[in-house]
Amino acid sequence: MIVLDTNVWLFWLHDPSRLGKRARSAIRRATAADGARVSVISYWEVALKSSLGKLRLPMDIDTWCARARSYPGVSIEPLGVEDAIASTRLPGEIHRDPADRFILALARRLAVPLATADEKLRAYAHVETIW
Repeated sequence: MIVLDTNVWLFWLHDPSRLGKRARSAIRRATAADGARVSVISYWEVALKSSLGKLRLPMDIDTWCARARSYPGVSIEPLGVEDAIASTRLPGEIHRDPADRFILALARRLAVPLATADEKLRAYAHVETIW
């Protein structure tokens, strides 16, 4: 099982060639075993960036979300109280971006690697990352 950061999830859905070799291989294995997880906060992040014009999707956000939800091998992880609290108690140094903090908290709770292209997250010593 792995958690997909928002950027990796978008690459996987739209342009897998942008993924690092290790990430692409890990995602293939995880999706084949129904083990890829995406935080619901990633849906929020995509919708927000799309509404602000910072992310162009090939279709309207509602259609995009419906299609993304049906992608094989990927499950949506809800944002729970445990993750919300844990996001405020992450050990070590990490920036304040709430979406990243929730995603890190999810990977820590599930005790699985995080697939991410984000250099700041890859440098975070308290979660195994894949790129």
